[in-house]
Amino acid sequence: MTLKKVDLRNTGQFPALLLDYLDQKPGLAEFYSNYPAIENAAEVIRQKAGFDSGKRKTLVEVLEKQYHGSPFKPDFSVLLDSKTFTVTTGHQLNIFTGPLYIIYKIVTTIKLAQELKKAYPENNFVPVYWMATEDHDFEEIASFHLFGQTHKWEGEHRGAVGRLDPKELESILKHLPVKPLLFAKAYLENRTLADAVRCYMHELFGQDGLVCLDADHPDLKRHFLPVIQEELTTSTSEKLVAETTSKLAALGYHTPLTAREINLFYLQGNLRERIVREGDRFNVLNTGLSFSEEEILALTEEHPEYFSPNVVLRPLYEEIILPNLAYIGGPSEVPYWMQLKGVFDHYQVPFPMLVPRNFALYINDAQRKKAEKLRINYDDLFLDQVALRRVFVEKNTEKVLSLDEQKSAFEQVFSGILEKAVAVDKTMEGAVKAEQARLINSLENLEKRIRRAEERNHESEIDQLLNLQNKLFPNGTAQERYDNLLSFYVNDSSFIRKFFDAFDPLDFKYNILIDDNRD
Repeated sequence: MTLKKVDLRNTGQFPALLLDYLDQKPGLAEFYSNYPAIENAAEVIRQKAGFDSGKRKTLVEVLEKQYHGSPFKPDFSVLLDSKTFTVTTGHQLNIFTGPLYIIYKIVTTIKLAQELKKAYPENNFVPVYWMATEDHDFEEIASFHLFGQTHKWEGEHRGAVGRLDPKELESILKHLPVKPLLFAKAYLENRTLADAVRCYMHELFGQDGLVCLDADHPDLKRHFLPVIQEELTTSTSEKLVAETTSKLAALGYHTPLTAREINLFYLQGNLRERIVREGDRFNVLNTGLSFSEEEILALTEEHPEYFSPNVVLRPLYEEIILPNLAYIGGPSEVPYWMQLKGVFDHYQVPFPMLVPRNFALYINDAQRKKAEKLRINYDDLFLDQVALRRVFVEKNTEKVLSLDEQKSAFEQVFSGILEKAVAVDKTMEGAVKAEQARLINSLENLEKRIRRAEERNHESEIDQLLNLQNKLFPNGTAQERYDNLLSFYVNDSSFIRKFFDAFDPLDFKYNILIDDNRD
């Protein structure tokens, strides 16, 4: 493998808020606590040093139950040690792992835990995959792309996706062009989708110490109870997020998150619906359920598991029940966590280091050979097709396509004309400048025609180049956001290990992994 790195700003794929955060723009300092760097982890360790031992005990008990019967079950007792901390990423339960970037998030998380152990050997660091089992957006998890085809889990499904029956995926397994035993075992031998995902993630990453947590559990929710009750009665988070969002907007940033008056869902059986306050009643949308304040607070005490945080409160829930040092997120996640800094401050919960996951583009040996034949730089592949055509032609033509020299000569001529004209009549200035603009515009049109003519001379090579780009960016989407693990893993069981070798969790560049089988 050959590894090349591209500056994130040169890919055109990332929001300004993320890029400026990574550049440590001073105006953003109030929206996070500790910049992601190994040396800064010492401060986060200090902040989390007093993490409640009772929460540790609950966490271990829940994990023991969730991993019951799993082969090579992790030793969860290490989490009882006050010197043990977690490094966490989270994601929805996309079928068959979904797009590649979910794998990259987990590899980044494991690698960061390993790097922290090297730097702070007196502590232990456990990589955690927070499974978004309570999420109810079935459409977002129900399909994946493999070898140019889209496979979809059909049917109407309501409620928390972690509770769905994975045996329904047998029809997809039967129609796949490959027979992935890993997923057949996970989906056909487990009762819930949450259990199935834990099964295959343990198979893929258990050897690396990954722990999969399903936080849809009454014992864990009980530790979150004070936040649930305050959210119902005071709408605290909505006000705090609005204040932070307003500050970021004043700095010119677009933010992805909007808080609601109540950022909780009612979760029971196959039902997950928003809780709204209407007058003095708490109603569950699309149901007949309605509670007085006294009734709903009593219900939180009896069944805290009925209350499910949305995206505004989920990060807080995570940090309340985990001795967590860092959260590894995608290009939208890091910005929305920054919107939540005020919520964390209000509840006096330490804010973790926000770490963007590693980003990657994988180029196989055949694609490498094609790129080398076309003499294209890999970072040029991130350009749009118009810019890519232009760059390719400029690099491969033997002719001078630019008329900049001629434009400059015209500007000098018109400078002299303007001087003479205004000496005779000052009102001539507008006419001279208009004529100059008309001629410069004509030159620019001629330049475009010259470039198009030269493009036609390279039409075959350009078609090959655009075909290569389309394979690496299918439907104009980054490979990591479209292609599935199986596209590579079925023919290369070491595929995931290549990213363990390549990724540096705190080097914020776009990784291009180039398969180089030069024998």
